[in-house]
Amino acid sequence: MLDGPNLYFPRAAVKLTLDVGTLLDLDESDARALARQVGVRNARPGAAGSGQRQRFAARVVARLVRRIAAEAGTTRLAVRSRPTADVHQLVVAFPWRHRSKAEAHATAVAGVLDALPGVIAGRSGGEPMADLPSVLAAAAQQVREAPQGTAPTAVRPRVPVVAVTGTNGKTTTSRMIAHMGRRAGLVVGWSSTDGVYVDGQLVEAGDFSGPSGARRVLEDPRVRLAVTETARGGILLRGMGITANDVSVVTNVSADHLGLQGIDTLDQLAEVKAVVTKVTKPGGWVVVNGDDPRTFAMRLGSPARPFVFSRDPGSPALRAALDEGGRAATVLDGDLVVLDAGGDPTHLTPVVDIPMTLAGLSGFNVENALAAAAAGLAIGLSRAAVVDGLRDFQPDPTDNPGRMNIYSVRGVTVVIDLAHNEAGLAALLEVMAGLRPPGARTLLALGTAGDRTDEIISTLGEIGARGADRTVIVHKDGYLRGRSSTDMDALYRAGAAAVGVHDVASYGSELEGLQVLLGAAAPRDVVALMCHQDRVVVDRWLRAHGGAVDDAEAVRVKVLTARDGPG
Repeated sequence: MLDGPNLYFPRAAVKLTLDVGTLLDLDESDARALARQVGVRNARPGAAGSGQRQRFAARVVARLVRRIAAEAGTTRLAVRSRPTADVHQLVVAFPWRHRSKAEAHATAVAGVLDALPGVIAGRSGGEPMADLPSVLAAAAQQVREAPQGTAPTAVRPRVPVVAVTGTNGKTTTSRMIAHMGRRAGLVVGWSSTDGVYVDGQLVEAGDFSGPSGARRVLEDPRVRLAVTETARGGILLRGMGITANDVSVVTNVSADHLGLQGIDTLDQLAEVKAVVTKVTKPGGWVVVNGDDPRTFAMRLGSPARPFVFSRDPGSPALRAALDEGGRAATVLDGDLVVLDAGGDPTHLTPVVDIPMTLAGLSGFNVENALAAAAAGLAIGLSRAAVVDGLRDFQPDPTDNPGRMNIYSVRGVTVVIDLAHNEAGLAALLEVMAGLRPPGARTLLALGTAGDRTDEIISTLGEIGARGADRTVIVHKDGYLRGRSSTDMDALYRAGAAAVGVHDVASYGSELEGLQVLLGAAAPRDVVALMCHQDRVVVDRWLRAHGGAVDDAEAVRVKVLTARDGPG
């Protein structure tokens, strides 16, 4: 039961995953007879088990859904169907207004499919399926007699909303936007993977990047600006928690969580992320990454105006946005700037003065800063508030916990970052290399959650082993998600072996792996930990053992030293 905008409809919908094996295996004459009787005209079922038969099954099931609805008293019902990776399964969705009635309708559809083998067995020769009308009538009666039930729970916002999604960077970007809002003097409510915050204070801990987080923020009467981090899983399993947003932000789309909830490809993942842009108000703005083709294309399916960002001031995507009456954010002469059609660039601030960019070293965080600045301006914050927010938001455990936090520990640089997928790890390795002085080493503690494909986990092992001087594996027992540590080790090591690295040790926790690497590190080395489960424990341990968080100036010095050498 999807309570809000979702992959299928911009409003609450029922999603049915159905076994359509009976329809796939029907004799072709029986398939045609069934199609005629449910009202599918000019059907060409194709051979049993074929791709054409799969599409035939989708048409028949959609018609059954509408037929039951019509006999139950609903004359018009939108229905969408799509195949899954399993040829015998079909997803069908339709909108709902009353939960119990909709659940009854869904159950009735499944009941009709369950009854089909008996109906077909009773058919003789060219005769119609005599029992089918009675089966449909009984299903419709089941729906008619069901209680209405509750209404959808998606909230109609009473304050401006910025909804942020993407594979990488959505947490950092949403934190930066919330920080800008507070610099503007607003009480900001923010929902995220870390919890729900109001006016900078944690009010409820946990992963609230789904619909419940958005509702929790918007139900607080103090909030004047809402920033909602919107994850893939929430959209797929519950729908969005709000009916619309004023500004949507999509940072990027890259390989992550594929193979889950029927999402097997990057294009399918992009379709899920695009839900956030489709419910942006016509007078609002859709902020999209012009350097990511899948993200850039989302502006075309949104009723809002485009606000495109790119690190490349010559990007064709920026010109396209301006030609379409939109705006653009980019980097020009070292400054973060905003472009408007027919006007001169508006300079906001030098990139090196934005702490999250690590003195311009972190390309991903330059993009996050561009996205945040665009969203802040799009939602109506002043230029001063946006610039102040960019300049004083710090990459530390206070402002941005677990995202590119940099420590100095007895002369060793330590980087703590989530880096949970291929793109995230590539960004972490970029930062490690940019912080390493000549002659020093990079040491990586590699680990992610178990709900990734074998290919992604193996590729992480390959990327890490190729990009760092030494790599170890660290496990997150709370995030194995159906896998074993032994399985994870084998996949990481297979990836490392593909690039000629065969000695990859494994440790039971993030903290243990970090301790081992710090013990092996020499002064000026760079140690990085892909950290999720032990973030708080790691921060406490580092501080207790002489570690200190680097401020923006300390990071700048490290970047310059790595680039130019001492002095």
